[in-house]
Amino acid sequence: MIARFPVLLAASLWMLLSVLGAGAHADNGIADEIELSGRLSMETRLYPKSSAHPGQRSHASGLAVEATAYMEDDEGRSITVTPFYRYDAGDPDRTHADLREAFVLLYGDIGEDEWELRLGVDRVFWGVVESRSLVDIVNQTDLVEHPDEKTKLGQPMVHFTWSGDWGALELFGLTWHRERTFPGRRGRLRPGLVVDHGLTSYESGAEEWHLDLAARYGGSFGPVDVGLSVFDGTSREPTLLPTLADSEFVLAPYYEQITQFGLDTQLTTGPWLLKLEAIHRAGLQNRRLDQYLKYEEEDYAAFVAGGEYTIYAVWDSDADLSLIGEWTRDGRGRWATNAFENDILLVARLGLNDEQSTEFTISVLESLSSSSRVLSTEFKRRLSENWFLHLEASAYVGIDEDDVVYDVRRDSYIGVNLDYGF
Repeated sequence: MIARFPVLLAASLWMLLSVLGAGAHADNGIADEIELSGRLSMETRLYPKSSAHPGQRSHASGLAVEATAYMEDDEGRSITVTPFYRYDAGDPDRTHADLREAFVLLYGDIGEDEWELRLGVDRVFWGVVESRSLVDIVNQTDLVEHPDEKTKLGQPMVHFTWSGDWGALELFGLTWHRERTFPGRRGRLRPGLVVDHGLTSYESGAEEWHLDLAARYGGSFGPVDVGLSVFDGTSREPTLLPTLADSEFVLAPYYEQITQFGLDTQLTTGPWLLKLEAIHRAGLQNRRLDQYLKYEEEDYAAFVAGGEYTIYAVWDSDADLSLIGEWTRDGRGRWATNAFENDILLVARLGLNDEQSTEFTISVLESLSSSSRVLSTEFKRRLSENWFLHLEASAYVGIDEDDVVYDVRRDSYIGVNLDYGF
């Protein structure tokens, strides 16, 4: 899968240059001026505790670069290309490249309504809650970027949107399934056994080329925003099967065919935001192992419900304080394949609203089924017009042996990011 990335990148850049060349010789072609923007990020992470698994490092440093080229013609049609590359000195498996975006945008009118068509590689984000991206399923998770699972890989797609006063209907055709990234043998925040991508398999005979279909309706009804979605195709979450390979046990990713129905909604009333995300998913396996090391397929429902309250001009200053509380629940309980089987998230975020965009965040994720707890804090500040500082720390406390995150119990970390934007 990684080996195919240069081919996809080269094809996208060829398409961009071809349109550029055509635009230079046509009165109504794409403009020959390109808007360029991006960021260069220098990162280091320190892990104060000794590792739980052999070969893991206590320190990792690296850098990431993401750039976007944007072109638009006189009629508003555009091309966007966003390549990404990360180098990590501590974990070779965290060093990777991706094409986040490479799409053509076309649009027009349908009576009083509008239509929009995106062809190529793109990223789509669904959902309203803070704790996890429950309904968000179009793009694959780039797990080596951050353990919060909110960074996504680019996904080849045909994305059609029809919108009007009644809301927006989105239709997706997706192929070339992207494998989830995982830290390698020397990396932290990984399973106890190493994930071997060479052993990846699929339930579908078409493997990664299976045609996945998705649709979403989004609309506003007074103070309520509602999104209804459906996805049918290859799961973005792999089942990790213990497998003996080259005289050692590793984890082999297996991607099932699933169907997911999703709901995301938000009620805005004064300083309150009340939020809900819920899914019903069929076709995915749980963590219940039998004597033959086979997982059980189990249809299940899950939800995240909570609210956010903002205190404006706190302490008679320009600062705003947001207080967030969310409850996450997975119907599979202790056999859930994620860390959110029954948890409470509490967050306090203070934004100073100053020229430096200073922001402080503290949070606690508390399991209601065990003693597990994750404490986190963040600090963000603009240092100058182009430089940004991001500090974060996470501590894993009292992790229960039966918890799905038990393998990262010793991976509390301190992270420093220095970003240059251009």
